[in-house]
Amino acid sequence: MSQSLGVVTPELIHFEKPLQLERGQTLPRYDLMVETYGSLNTNNSNAVLVCHALSGDHHAAGYHESESKKPGWWNHYIGPGKCIDTDRFFVVSLNNLGGCSGSTGPLSINPETGKAYGPAFPEVTVLDWVHAQARLADHLGIHKFAAIVGGSLGGMQALQWSITYPDRLDSAAIIAAAPRLTAQNIAFNEVARQAIMRDPNFFDGNYADHDVIPASGVGLARMVGHITYLSDISMGEKFGRNLPREDRDANGVNFAVEQYLRYQGKQFSGRFDANTYILMTRALDYFDPTLNESIDLSQVLSETRCKFLVLSFTTDWRFSPARSEEIVDALIQAGKPVSYARLESAHGHDAFLIPDETYEGLFKAFMSRVYADLEGAS
Repeated sequence: MSQSLGVVTPELIHFEKPLQLERGQTLPRYDLMVETYGSLNTNNSNAVLVCHALSGDHHAAGYHESESKKPGWWNHYIGPGKCIDTDRFFVVSLNNLGGCSGSTGPLSINPETGKAYGPAFPEVTVLDWVHAQARLADHLGIHKFAAIVGGSLGGMQALQWSITYPDRLDSAAIIAAAPRLTAQNIAFNEVARQAIMRDPNFFDGNYADHDVIPASGVGLARMVGHITYLSDISMGEKFGRNLPREDRDANGVNFAVEQYLRYQGKQFSGRFDANTYILMTRALDYFDPTLNESIDLSQVLSETRCKFLVLSFTTDWRFSPARSEEIVDALIQAGKPVSYARLESAHGHDAFLIPDETYEGLFKAFMSRVYADLEGAS
């Protein structure tokens, strides 16, 4: 029977060794905010790395307080008896470099200036995150992950892991992801960034010096992004042309969907840093293991050594099934073991976060095979 992890406690882990970044700069030292669930086995072989998406963080499962009503962002899929079963696996979840939930990022103090990095924080990429995650694995005594899993931008990290460290993972689950962004996706990210940068309180990213935040711009960026994460079907089912709810602020709105988007924007602007949002969307844009298609994707994946699960969702138009199928086709051409399913869902891109019986069954079956292989090898 599936159970809750209960209250979990994050840990801040410090790294003194400088990290050379892909785009040329160096982080002299850095911190990573990490949560772990379950226990390592005697030979440290049962670890699973969970990689977060654009606005995610280290808090993937459980609760931070016993009275909290809000669990981690993937709580339905991580825990005792769940898809990523913490009775079987030691689960590692972190806030990536550049994040705003405890890991070193734009809100952190720059040791060279004594002030927050702000817009001076160096550009990071998916490859940089993977290198930092590998150092975290070393710190935890994990040479090889039983599986690395993630949805959206998290799936891109799992894919990069299979390329960069092929000997350090046995399986990869790539969910609602893509081998690189389309021009349309980059365009959506740029609209979101422009919304932030044109906010009068942005001050070229130095808003902390003025004791303000570009809340309007961040909120608008979230509204734009949120629309792309949903589907026309899900928005129609949830809102239709309904009037605003009377129990929420309805000032100046005519429809429930307007009210919802404004609420989402306001909530997000209060918890997510503007410079981090710009940095994270840039990392999405940069991701391209084919080096602007100068190398065939099947050739890039030819050196991978893990088993793959790739999942997509029918109404996901931000990262459409066709993009997942590019990965699958390239893996097949490279002769790699891959299981693929295109799942019916009305929830758009957000489907990878939402409970679904078929999705859960496939994911759980894959992770059970991961565990069976682990047991067979021990």
